[in-house]
Amino acid sequence: MLFSKTEYKERLIKVQTEMQKKGIDLIISQDPANMNYLTGYDAWSFYYAQCVLIHINEDEPICFLRAQDAGGGYIKTHLQHKNIIVYNEKYIHTWPSHPYDYLVKEIKRRKWDKQNIGLEMDSHYFTAFCYEKIKTGLPDAKLKDSKRLVNWVRLIKSDTEIDLMRTASRITEKGMKTAFENINPGVRQCDAVAEIQRSLLSGTPEFGGDYSSIVPLLPTGKGTSASHLTWTEEKFIKDEATIIELAGVYKRYHVPMARTVLLGKAEQKKIEAMKATNEALDAGIAATKPGNTANDIAQKFWGILDKYNIKKESRTGYSIGIGYPPDWGEHTLNISKGDKTVLQPNVTFHMIAVMQFGDWGVEASESVRVTEKSSETFCKFNRELHIK
Repeated sequence: MLFSKTEYKERLIKVQTEMQKKGIDLIISQDPANMNYLTGYDAWSFYYAQCVLIHINEDEPICFLRAQDAGGGYIKTHLQHKNIIVYNEKYIHTWPSHPYDYLVKEIKRRKWDKQNIGLEMDSHYFTAFCYEKIKTGLPDAKLKDSKRLVNWVRLIKSDTEIDLMRTASRITEKGMKTAFENINPGVRQCDAVAEIQRSLLSGTPEFGGDYSSIVPLLPTGKGTSASHLTWTEEKFIKDEATIIELAGVYKRYHVPMARTVLLGKAEQKKIEAMKATNEALDAGIAATKPGNTANDIAQKFWGILDKYNIKKESRTGYSIGIGYPPDWGEHTLNISKGDKTVLQPNVTFHMIAVMQFGDWGVEASESVRVTEKSSETFCKFNRELHIK
């Protein structure tokens, strides 16, 4: 078991305390990161209906899994076996039957069907069909959006979680070093990524890596003006830039990092853009300390961009920790103007500067931890435009 039973109990109590404040008796959570956080469950089974039930009066969460995945529940979670509920394979892809038909029966059996039930209305894996099954199957329940309640509890990490992220950061650094070594003129993008993936998954001699919620992103050439592009079979070209965004992962904890590499002679505009980007990142990180808000960081960051007359519409950061596909963000804190989330020690976020200028761009990022008095970056890796 990755964490002590005491830590799992503390997490549950924090969630139940917030549920009480918001008048929620039961939460149905589909987010696989939330399932992992509360139970320890960890398997690539999130593409089928599964969830964790958190009741305000129960001593343990309840894991709801497909029968085929029950073994994973017994192996991976800290739960008593009675709190692992499995549904029959007959519910798999036999519409209009659905696994939540069985979930509804279980909620009724426990006499929770007339209570206030919180749903993760914007969770990636909470489908419209899931919602309809709950809505029609529990007509006497009062349904409401839980507004990412469990995700918000995850915002402040324990010291054990921070240690796992420190380990992940060593893997991140190794992966980026491998990227810099393998991105060269004439090399196919797919071959470079194969080496990057091998590096991230093999980890270090002390710690093996885990799969990432997002594959390495590798926009190159004109692609640097766009976000979230992956690799192709095309070869890297001399005098073109490539952005690398990747994450080292350890025990599902992600530490992302982005850097920009240029193959050949650097245009002055790209050097200057990278300089301004790093200055803005430094200003934002310097404003990161307990008591300040996400907005305070954003104001410092955009203050530097304003100085250089650089326009940027997108946010410049988000909270991180446990991650499952399709992304590694926690979906809570945003480093953007107007976000009044107050920073506390052991809040962790990915501060990312995606800078796009017509048909070209540069990018850099740092994963940041709020300390007792200020902040620190997880990775120690040069952020300057890497010219080779």
